[in-house]
Amino acid sequence: MTRSNVRNARRPVARRGFTLTEVLLVLAILGVIAAMVVPNLIGQQKNALIKTTRMSVKSLEDACSAYAIDHDGEYPQGGRDEVLGLLTNPGVDAHGKAVSPYLKSLPKDAWGQPLYYQWPNNNVQNATTPALWSSGPDKKSDEGQNDDINNWSDK
Repeated sequence: MTRSNVRNARRPVARRGFTLTEVLLVLAILGVIAAMVVPNLIGQQKNALIKTTRMSVKSLEDACSAYAIDHDGEYPQGGRDEVLGLLTNPGVDAHGKAVSPYLKSLPKDAWGQPLYYQWPNNNVQNATTPALWSSGPDKKSDEGQNDDINNWSDK
């Protein structure tokens, strides 16, 4: 035998792939990590949806304030659909010039439900802004109470 043949004969055969034990060990480790991480992510998602809805309510409040500034301090009157239509399509001014919309689209909460509007605000004594609220995670309006997200309390 030549030297090269002897060297090749002594080389161990290269392994291809993983053993079943190695694969099961990795899966067990991934399962433990997932069991620790997933509950934290689920709680954070609910908080993120609530924060997003608070921002939507705030942007609707800002649009109503901009409307009031342009209309001698008067907030829009009417029901939710009428007011939201007015904020997204205000029409023309006294000179016939098109007025820019106060909102680009109808605001919705993080659960895809429309926001609610009430003026005059019956939820706060001596209120200076309209009552705005989302129906919250249960998607049922409680007039701004219970799990509803509103602009007059610090829930």
